[in-house]
Amino acid sequence: MKATDDATVEGVKAVLVGTLGLQGRADSLDESTPLFGSLPELDSLGVVEVAAALEGRFHIVLDGEDVTAEVFETVGSLSALVDAKLAEQG
Repeated sequence: MKATDDATVEGVKAVLVGTLGLQGRADSLDESTPLFGSLPELDSLGVVEVAAALEGRFHIVLDGEDVTAEVFETVGSLSALVDAKLAEQG
């Protein structure tokens, strides 16, 4: 079974590209792409902006404990959080 839904991954990638201005690198992003600590655009303010953009796009609520280095480690880990939040909402 796939860890994350393809539509979620694509949505997360779109949020990252739009929020961080990664248009030139959009095609290179996949579930294994490292994020926090690897993308210079994803600093602490970028994390807050991405979290807010994810909430808006997916209609979810992220709590402070959801925003961790582990969650922002890769596109896949971030997508897994979004999927988990969507599942919580039913």
